[in-house]
Amino acid sequence: MTVTPIPEPRIVYPIGTRFETRGRRHPRLSTVVDVLRTYNSKGELVRVRYVATHELAGRLVTDYDVVATTIAKGLLGDQ
Repeated sequence: MTVTPIPEPRIVYPIGTRFETRGRRHPRLSTVVDVLRTYNSKGELVRVRYVATHELAGRLVTDYDVVATTIAKGLLGDQ
């Protein structure tokens, strides 16, 4: 299996970016807290994921596999 490198993303969302998840009944306000980049042995970028947190029942929940499309769809107008 070969892994095809991806180009550097045009938009990298900075830490602190707030977005709303796409829940029909219960959308959640999430915040980007980290950016994870995966490189292969040749040093080529193969994956970009974001770490985001949101509050649920008074606790902080962390999602370690958020893609840029999710953030782009839910960006808030104050960014």
